[in-house]
Amino acid sequence: MVPAPPPAVSFSPAEVQRRLAAGACWVRCGARLYDLTGFVRHHPGGEQLLRARAGEDVSADLDGPPHRHSANARRWLEQYYVGELQGDPQGSAENGTLTSANTQKTDPWLEPKLKVVDWDKDLVDWRKPLLWQVGHLGEKYDEWVHQPVIRPIRLFHSDLIEALSKSVWYSVPIIWMPLMLYLSWSYYRTLAQGNVRLFESFSTEYSVAMPQSVFPGLFVLGMLFWSLLEYLIHRFLFHMKPPRDSHYLIMLHFILHGQHHKAPFDESRLVFPPVPASLGIAFFYVILRLLLPEAVGGTMFAGGLLGYVIYDMIHYYLHFGSPHKGSYLYNMKAHHAKHHFAHQKSGYGISSKLWDHFFHTLIPEEPHLKMQ
Repeated sequence: MVPAPPPAVSFSPAEVQRRLAAGACWVRCGARLYDLTGFVRHHPGGEQLLRARAGEDVSADLDGPPHRHSANARRWLEQYYVGELQGDPQGSAENGTLTSANTQKTDPWLEPKLKVVDWDKDLVDWRKPLLWQVGHLGEKYDEWVHQPVIRPIRLFHSDLIEALSKSVWYSVPIIWMPLMLYLSWSYYRTLAQGNVRLFESFSTEYSVAMPQSVFPGLFVLGMLFWSLLEYLIHRFLFHMKPPRDSHYLIMLHFILHGQHHKAPFDESRLVFPPVPASLGIAFFYVILRLLLPEAVGGTMFAGGLLGYVIYDMIHYYLHFGSPHKGSYLYNMKAHHAKHHFAHQKSGYGISSKLWDHFFHTLIPEEPHLKMQ
């Protein structure tokens, strides 16, 4: 016999008011109450916008237009469900904070999409490391990994390997900025000596002198090269769809990027950890050294390294920052949120939309599906 679900906790309007006065951010859909206090700094529309709706019925915002949210956003909301509002949700409440002229019960078509995540019945056991488990999901993996949750992820059994797979955001500038500055100064001095020539290994007759004045151009070219590389890696490697019968390719996809889409607010997994990042950085350094004179390739590498640091910092800020409405980063935050929750196969740019414009992968403008 299947046990009956526990009764929903109910809250009086006065109790909700007390929580709001204490700084909590609760909203409701009809009579259903949600505690978004822990989500306000992540909200794509900004913390101020969400706090301005505290205590209000947000059913209309879900349904739209013009603020209809994606199905994933609705599922996400259910993870913050705390209980029911006592009495008639259309009735009066203290100071009118919980009332709305348009208040109504949740639309029937919305109910199937508003489901609390049942961790005991999920496709994986969240009490155990996930990496080996996801490989067995097969054809169910792609849908599962694009249904985000608000909880941290553990990948490995080994505590050491698990620690190496995580990183705090400030490790990126602390580790890589000194290296970028050192390489920049070193290769600038090499170019200043005036004996660096491009194509000299192929032909001395047609080689081109590289004076120190080319340093800024090479550096910016390296940053531009990184932005293209970032786009290509994100689009074709991170968003590949692994074959459903390939256990190891599913695991590879999950460890590279799937984990980030499954738990987009696990802040220990938002920037590249130093150890795996160092392997990739060393690889590209060697490639540039093989293809170009040391000072030329090294200068471009230094520019690309700065581009990488900026990319990781912007990516972290898009998830945890609260940019001012209308600013460049505000628009990029909304753009990136749409990529996570509604358009996983477009909007690959993190720090800019340059290559999305160039390769026609911009997220389509849909006024009825705003993520704010």
